Amino acid sequence: MNATSAAEQYKILTENVAEIISEDEFKKKLEKSLAEKKPLRCKLGIDPSAPDLHLGHAVVLHKLRQFQELGHHIIIILGDFTGRLGDPTGRSEMRKQLSEEEVLANARTYQDQIFNILDEDKTEMVFNSEWLARLNFADVVKLASTLTVARMMEREDFSKRYRDNVAIGIHEFFYPLMQGYDSIAIKADIEFGATEQKFNLLMGRHLQREYGHEPQVAFTMPILVGTDGAQKMSKSLGNYVGITEPPDQIYGKIMSIADDLMPEYYRLATSLPSEEVNSILDELKNSSIHPRDAKMRLAREIVSLYHGHEASEKAEAQFKQVFQKKEMPAEMDSFTYTAPAEITRVMVDSGLAPSKSEARRLIEQKGVKIDGETVGSTDLRLNDKKEQVIQVGKRKFARVKIT
Repeated sequence: MNATSAAEQYKILTENVAEIISEDEFKKKLEKSLAEKKPLRCKLGIDPSAPDLHLGHAVVLHKLRQFQELGHHIIIILGDFTGRLGDPTGRSEMRKQLSEEEVLANARTYQDQIFNILDEDKTEMVFNSEWLARLNFADVVKLASTLTVARMMEREDFSKRYRDNVAIGIHEFFYPLMQGYDSIAIKADIEFGATEQKFNLLMGRHLQREYGHEPQVAFTMPILVGTDGAQKMSKSLGNYVGITEPPDQIYGKIMSIADDLMPEYYRLATSLPSEEVNSILDELKNSSIHPRDAKMRLAREIVSLYHGHEASEKAEAQFKQVFQKKEMPAEMDSFTYTAPAEITRVMVDSGLAPSKSEARRLIEQKGVKIDGETVGSTDLRLNDKKEQVIQVGKRKFARVKIT
């Protein structure tokens, strides 16, 4: 166990947290942990519903890393069982259930990416099918009998769907029960989740009491707003920054955010000490630092977290070359095509657009250039037997040779 006092641990671990239920219980658990030299069992449940992790997911993982560095035991529950059902939290309609194959494929990716933040040697990772799949029908009835329909309908998403006459599947009621049962199975002391997960976290406390266990403390973490500055970060909304994206893409995306998002990103998406963050934000507030310079520092810090200091410096140098000096990047992927080559096919093959329809949309919006000249037609064919640079938006480039 780490020798840091309970009071100092409390100060560190409660920074940038939305809510703790309850703070008094957490203080007592810390004191007991140190007195008995027994690490707290800290639980995070993740349903592998999408294949990649982004900065929004990383907020809670960095908090777990703090607990880990102070000697506490981290347990990541990969919801291979609950993931097939799907969390109804925040849903306006019934979620499509994933197949076992889809869930396991996503879980493998999560396993690789989580350890960009957590210490693999000090992290326990389990699948909740280990206990949920073993429950028989009598066990499930017992679990369901601990909760009333009225209590379940306190969830805002369920009550809204009921008012709007939108279907609610009976199976959706079982999701918070299953997540709560996870806390019983692993004897969790602490559970973490985003603010929207509060109902599910409290369900863990409720079920632990029902089964004669000491209730866990619920930590809710703030939700990181996406790069659009409007909605929470989400891959489906396209406003995300993936933690395994190339350094120059991460850097460019951070530089694209609005200035008023910087305080939130500094606090939730970097590992800088709070004193240093406060100092930077104070300098921003009194105009002793230019917002551009503060944002470049932010971009460097985030790239460094996932790719290292050298990669962050290279990403910054490339950004300056492309955007401040209006030059092409020194390095870009190269592709060779035989004339005549359809511009939309070239864009898809080179990764500049995910589909031909998206390539056409980008061209119609005047977002595609060849050697600095805007492409005017979606039917363009590349015939000139030479090397050309295709640019999409501000950050995507590809060198194309026509033979």
